[in-house]
Amino acid sequence: MESRPHPEQGYRACLGILRLGKRFGDERLEAASRRALATQAFSFHSVESILKTGLDRQALPTPAPAARHRRHENVRGATYYQ
Repeated sequence: MESRPHPEQGYRACLGILRLGKRFGDERLEAASRRALATQAFSFHSVESILKTGLDRQALPTPAPAARHRRHENVRGATYYQ
């Protein structure tokens, strides 16, 4: 809602997403909302598209673990700065 210039526009989008629960069911809407949050697709049309294409029924991809400390010749390490 903060991305909208007027709060009323955000309310209408929220109401539209909630209305999708009546058409597709609450469980599917929850699954679609989880996918929308994971992909940062927050619009009504994004959630509706997830539901129409059935992406809510597929498992969410697990993110690859981030390599925290990669070894590279240009990385000096913490001891260099002491």
